Amino acid sequence: MKHLATFLTGAVFGLGIAISGMANPAKVVNFFDVAGAWDPSLAFVMGGALIVTAIGYRLVWRRTRPVWAPTFDLPQSRRIDLPLVGGSALFGVGWGIAGFCPGGALPALGTLEPAVLLFTLALIGGMLIARALMLVAARRAPAAEPNRSLT
Repeated sequence: MKHLATFLTGAVFGLGIAISGMANPAKVVNFFDVAGAWDPSLAFVMGGALIVTAIGYRLVWRRTRPVWAPTFDLPQSRRIDLPLVGGSALFGVGWGIAGFCPGGALPALGTLEPAVLLFTLALIGGMLIARALMLVAARRAPAAEPNRSLT
């Protein structure tokens, strides 16, 4: 049942991305082109998503535990550090340049457009490189890592 719920959630997300046109990278790039062919539709899609998320969180936090897990799986750290800020900046710049984020690119794979396939391959390659770099850094890190917090 858990896998079915996961599949349905992903299917609804992908359908929403496709219906809203956000699988088209030109829509995203045009959102950032405020001096040219500006397209505000991304703001409406994000606003709708925020409303649904806010309602969902209010409903979920009323529960004592998740439906298919013994506890809620929440981040243990609230630290804003260099990897978090750097990764967020890299994601934003890449999204603005390519017009794709992983969530929009995966439903667009069905189009078999070369740009989508190239982006997805680059995404997977970047994830593998990042994982390898994190493993190397973990092996080299001293027992007590200095605090690189930005807060």
